[in-house]
Amino acid sequence: MKLEITLIIAAAAALINIWLAIRVGRVRTSEKVSVGDGGNEMVVRRMRAHANFVEYTPFFLILLALVELAWGSNVWLWGAAIIFILGRIAHGFGMDGIGKLRMVGTMSTLLILLGLSIYALFIAYSGTVFTGIETTTTLAG
Repeated sequence: MKLEITLIIAAAAALINIWLAIRVGRVRTSEKVSVGDGGNEMVVRRMRAHANFVEYTPFFLILLALVELAWGSNVWLWGAAIIFILGRIAHGFGMDGIGKLRMVGTMSTLLILLGLSIYALFIAYSGTVFTGIETTTTLAG
């Protein structure tokens, strides 16, 4: 199985990670802070936006890949993945103090992780096995 959704979203996540790192570098350069945060609020905000992305994205990508592997690609999974990516972009801008984007990013991230976690548990305990083309139900004995 190719895991098309996971491959595309992992590539998008890598690009967002690069974007967030560049944003940290730019503010470090403009504020002349080479190591740590230098007590500069904007450096702290950008560093935390980047660190927050790195903290949540691995769990998301693991769940995404496992659900896609177990259940296959579907519209719901595409939607969840796109919402996660858009939420992470919103969070990055929101950490700069732009409107309510931080809250939107945080809530979308947490809700998507919760949804994928519940979906993964459902798959694990449903007794249904995805075979690539059709699903079959196993009898628990």
